[in-house]
Amino acid sequence: MKKFAIKNIKMALVGAALLGFTSACEVTELVPANLIPDSEAFATGARIESAVLGVYESAQRGFYSNAVQRGYPFGAANVEQGDLRGEDMYNDQAFYEITYNNSYSPVSANNVGMWISLYRMINRLNIILESLDVAVTNGVITAEAGNAYKGEMLFMRALAHHELLIHFARPYSDDPSSAGIPYRVFGINDVTKVPDGEAVPRGTVGEDYTQLLKDLDAAEGFLPEGGAFRANKGAAIALKSRIKLHMKDWAGVLAEYTKLTSKYAVTANPATPFRGGTSSDNIFSFVNSAAANPGVNGALPSMYGNPNLGARGLVKISPIIWRADFWNAADTRRTSMTTQSSTGIFTSKYLDATTYTDPNVILRFSEVVLNASEAYARTSKMTEAVTLLNSVRSRALPVSVPPYTVDGLGAGVLDAIFNERRIEFLAEGRRWPDIHRLSGEGLMPGIPLKATSRSITKLSFYESGAIPMDHSLAYTSHLFVWPIPLDELQTNISSPIAQNPGY
Repeated sequence: MKKFAIKNIKMALVGAALLGFTSACEVTELVPANLIPDSEAFATGARIESAVLGVYESAQRGFYSNAVQRGYPFGAANVEQGDLRGEDMYNDQAFYEITYNNSYSPVSANNVGMWISLYRMINRLNIILESLDVAVTNGVITAEAGNAYKGEMLFMRALAHHELLIHFARPYSDDPSSAGIPYRVFGINDVTKVPDGEAVPRGTVGEDYTQLLKDLDAAEGFLPEGGAFRANKGAAIALKSRIKLHMKDWAGVLAEYTKLTSKYAVTANPATPFRGGTSSDNIFSFVNSAAANPGVNGALPSMYGNPNLGARGLVKISPIIWRADFWNAADTRRTSMTTQSSTGIFTSKYLDATTYTDPNVILRFSEVVLNASEAYARTSKMTEAVTLLNSVRSRALPVSVPPYTVDGLGAGVLDAIFNERRIEFLAEGRRWPDIHRLSGEGLMPGIPLKATSRSITKLSFYESGAIPMDHSLAYTSHLFVWPIPLDELQTNISSPIAQNPGY
């Protein structure tokens, strides 16, 4: 078996990172990029900036199956995988069927591509982290700039490792002592370091979450305020809110929310965060442009858009969520954020199916608000919980639809919050993380029934008739978490690394 898991990771040298966003760097030498020594790669501020931007590019359009770009890990892949592991977005073609019907294996391209591309990204940023102090000492960049870069890389490291945890490990909400993932905190930029990389074991889920928060606490201290297309202080705080929700740290969720209330706001129009990505609701997004995007098979507007509008339309909204009795018929998110064809209903959160310039929105203030709403409900502060819930829900409803009340919801406050998350974050990849954590708590039995793959061919299915259902998966099934890729098992020498049970 060809050894490529760690070796592909270690070949993501700083020089390779310089290949991303080359317009930000004035490097003109003809030395092959993967042969540029660290002493030269970090010799100027422009080169350091280019290396950092290369990490963003490796996140935005990483590789899937050697040289093919499919938007792994954060181009479109995290959204597509997060949606299609759940029931609210529908698989219309064979493209995502392995994910949709839970038929993956240790060699399936989707989960292997996610694993490899995330660790490649992590390796790039770790190399940069190890080089910043030297650059500051040598006067190449200021201490302020060095700290800002540290914050960006630590934020990205936490984001990547959390993505690994929600796919490849059991949830923190079940058992923090269960097997997590290898949390890699050093770079491999030389063949002599490969054995050290291969020897990183799987920590426990609890240990991994501790490291996530350590990285993000440091990132929050280093990062300045900033726009949504680079990691910023608000992004570190928002990601901590998400992570503490998975940890059931309700007080922590509320503490992070409080830090952001004076800086961000839910937009009056639910579509605004997706029309350029620079609203009061946008905290962090991966930017795309006509010149730099994941391509037709890795871009959200291509995969999720309406075929009548030039998209491929491989993923559409499921009749399950469209018919849900908790989604009010007058909700403007049914009209302003969807389009229809003869074969179904598609999201219109992503519009540019020609040049794929829609950003991948990763963190929004609306998520932080609903995280806080849930945290209030979990601590029996129902008035506060419902107030925040209404701040997201009511903006999409006419004034004739009354807001929720504590008395009206009764014991159903949490269910109303969970349902609102399904509506608000539809087609944003957030369904799987909620299934993951809530199943770990016992609040869900696992993956719910979905509309049977490739069976919904007419718009009429969205209004009436029996929906063919399949693909549910019990939380107790070994398939609930993805398998560790075979190549990682064969190259990691830590124990060797343990496969998830059942594979």
